[in-house]
Parts: sequence; C-alpha cells; structure tokens
Amino acid sequence: MPFPKVTVVGAGQVGATAAHLMLLKELADVVLMDVAEGLPQGKALDMMHSRSVERFGPSVIGTNDYADTAGSDIIVVTAGLPRKPGMTRDDLLAANASIVRTVVEQAMPHSPDALLMMVTNPLDVMVYLAYKTSGLPAQRVFGMGGVLDSARFAYAIAERMGVPIGEIEALACGAHGDAMVPLPAHTLVGGRPLTELLDAADVETLVQRTIFGGAEVVTLLKSGSAFYAPAASIVRMVQALLTDEPAALPTCAYLDGHYGISDVYMSVPALLGREGVRDIPELPLSAEETSALQASAATVAETLRALGLRE
Repeated sequence: MPFPKVTVVGAGQVGATAAHLMLLKELADVVLMDVAEGLPQGKALDMMHSRSVERFGPSVIGTNDYADTAGSDIIVVTAGLPRKPGMTRDDLLAANASIVRTVVEQAMPHSPDALLMMVTNPLDVMVYLAYKTSGLPAQRVFGMGGVLDSARFAYAIAERMGVPIGEIEALACGAHGDAMVPLPAHTLVGGRPLTELLDAADVETLVQRTIFGGAEVVTLLKSGSAFYAPAASIVRMVQALLTDEPAALPTCAYLDGHYGISDVYMSVPALLGREGVRDIPELPLSAEETSALQASAATVAETLRALGLRE
C-alpha cells in the first residue's frame, strides 16, 4: 500500500527536521521543496542514506521544482525568514507575506486537493493570507502553533512541579505569539486542573514562561530559532490529519462565530482529519477566558488590517 504524500516547503531546520521525523514514523513519502539549489537535494540524500540504519519504508526527495510536489495530500509551509534576537513575530510580517503568497500560488495548482498547513510566522496572519490566496475552503487551510505552545506549557509545568510529562495535558490557545492565551484551568496534571495544584502567582509564572518560550530559545541560540519542538508539533498534526484520530489538537483554525470571534484564524482545540479541520468543539470557558481569547483575536485582526486583508 503506497504511503500518503506530504510536501514540506522550506528545507531549513524546521522543515528538514519535520521531514525526517515523518520518515522515522513512517507517516508519508516526503517532498522537500526549497528555492536554494542543492539544499533540499542534499538534505534528502542525507536522510535516505540513513534509511538502511533506521529501516523506514517511505522515501524523501529534494527539489527546487514545484512540479515534483504534484499530487500531495498535505502541503506544509515552513518557508520564511526566521526570527532573530530582539525581533518580534510582527517584524517578519511584510517579508514573509511575500514569501507565503508566492509559495501558495506556485504549490496549489500542482496539488489542488491538498490540505494546506502553515507554519511561517507571524502564524495567524500567514494562515489567513494563505486562505485568501489559495481560494480553498477554510477547513482545508490551518496552522501549527497551538500544539507547540501547549508543549512549551507542558514542559514548564513538568520542570516546575517535577512530574512526568506524560501526566500533563497542557492547553494554550489564541494567537501564536505574545498574545497567546494559555488556559491553566483546562490544563490537567494527573487529571486535576493546574489551578487546583499551584497558587495564582506560580501559575502566572508558568504562563509567562510559555508565552515567551520561543523567545527564550532564540536568545539562547543567538542565531536562528527553535526547530526540534516546532518540527515535532508539525508531525503530530500530520499524524492526526492522516489517521482521522478522535483527539482534539490546538490548531490555528478559521473561527466563524466560535467563542464570539469571526473571520480570524487562531489556535483553539479542533478535530483534524483527511478533510482538514473536521470540527471545532467549544470549551466551556469562563467569561474571563473568553475575554482573553477575544482580545487575542483582536490583535490578529489589527495586523490583518495593516496588511490590507481586512477592512
């Protein structure tokens, strides 16, 4: 039985690591696409040289030609400029908007039935831009951000409390960036809400570490940005998309009245499957939590207006 086909656009650290993880997990044949000549080809060849050692069945090819991506089931877009120390996600806006438009315009004609997953920052705005550029139904365009933010929240909790990571079900929603909304009351540690286990000050410290988790990595690296956790988060979503699993994952999805928010892409728990975002089951949020999500959405809408995508 043939493997599904996943194209990863952008052969940098995030894209190449995601491609490698997909091979190791035997999720799909991968096409690694990049404009830099030799880069995707070299990384793909290096991965294939490990095939005998790792014994994975799928294959990966590197290319500079979108024609090689034809017939993809999923297109993952990681292409874009990385964030540098002192740079906010919004600083990336103009340059990455141009890159995303070009990628979507060139990739989608070769795979008109594909799902489109965005990773490029500022995420929520780039997903909306890809949605408008592609002309695809909203449920077939979405972004990876919430899985990563939730993973960072889980790590911060595990480190603070000294509990196994497997006992933590963390949840962070909202915009991917400084307007993120970690949800401590909906985050479980050993089946109990975090808010029942730590005092408000400790919870707030963990929330702030989560919000600035990406910046913490950037500062430590001094050059480049996070890629192991983002790549793992991409692959987690790809797995859910290909298997129609019943678990809801925090996904940058199109909100159309959900939580009182409309015409914005932002991370909320969503059911994923072969058709993309299958459903968005709404959480029973408090008035304060709902207000925080709506405020986060307002920051995304403001950036969309600055880019001329909304009135």
